[in-house]
Amino acid sequence: MSDASLLIVDDEPGFVETMRKRLAKRNMTAHTAQSGDEALRRLREFPEIEVIVLDVKMPGKDGLAVLQEIKQAFPLVEVIMLTGHATVPSALEGIQLGAYDYLMKPCSFDVLTEKINEAAALKRRRETEAVGTGGDTA
Repeated sequence: MSDASLLIVDDEPGFVETMRKRLAKRNMTAHTAQSGDEALRRLREFPEIEVIVLDVKMPGKDGLAVLQEIKQAFPLVEVIMLTGHATVPSALEGIQLGAYDYLMKPCSFDVLTEKINEAAALKRRRETEAVGTGGDTA
């Protein structure tokens, strides 16, 4: 069993593949997508995904728009925004929309994996709490 199941969403194929391989060496299962629409399809295809590492700047639908759609359809999935073009307003908007964290590229790989593990643990805890309170009225 892997330590975390995640989805890397970025329009740069080389970055996505390199990250997937590096995360696999850290015992993480990493799926990939190169657009927001592909990310949403992957989430439906792989319900075990716990965390998304989401680029902010992508052609078509940007990361903030994708974040909103993810949080509406998959509210327990945690999203880490990762960008090389951060601004304070976009970081604040991302956090207000429900992002777990907002990191700048280049980001320390150790910091990123730590954030992914923290976000996965938070998702598992929330799922356990939801199951514990769901339907148990006795």
